[in-house]
Order: sequence, then C-alpha cells, then structure tokens
Amino acid sequence: MAKLPEEFADLEEFADWCLPSESQRYAKRLASTMAEMQAFYDAITPRAEEAIAYCDKFSLDDLPEDVLNLMHLLYSMIIVSFPVECWKQPKVPDTGATALDCVIEPVP
Repeated sequence: MAKLPEEFADLEEFADWCLPSESQRYAKRLASTMAEMQAFYDAITPRAEEAIAYCDKFSLDDLPEDVLNLMHLLYSMIIVSFPVECWKQPKVPDTGATALDCVIEPVP
C-alpha cells in the first residue's frame, strides 16, 4: 500500500523516511550511510517545492495520511541536508557525545 500521494509515487522507495518525530528522523539519520542519505536527498530535493505546494492545498488541521507522510518526508529532507551538503557525515562534527532532545515539536 502506498504511503505517499500518487503524484509522488517516484519517492515511495524512500517512504521509510516518513517518520512522525524529530527523534525518529535523527535516529534514522545516524543509522544511515552517507550513500543512503545522498540517494534520498538527491531524489527529494528537486521535488521539494512541488511537495510543499501540494501540502499547502490542505488544512494543517485535517491532513490526509498520505499528505502527512509527504510532509514528514520533507522534514526528513531537512534533517539530512546538513550532513549531505556540509559535513559529509551523519553526526554533527566535533560534538562528541553531545545530544539535543526536542521536547515539543510542531504539529503536524
């Protein structure tokens, strides 16, 4: 069963990045290789503006599940952008064991 709107079926192979919380997205980033993140980033980045425009057609209070998944995919794109564009590694450089936990997230 498809997780994304049919207009974004080409991104379905990356549906495992449709994660509802920042901590889940961050954990996936840390568990992913740079090649995996690069493939995801390369696939979604050219479609990001189109995906945002698609999500904007719906009320945030009543998003269909497939649109919410698309929004989560966009959030995941953001979380891999710095590792892909800047650091060339999943973890923030020179931070040792430092952690930052998000206690409140935007909804949806």
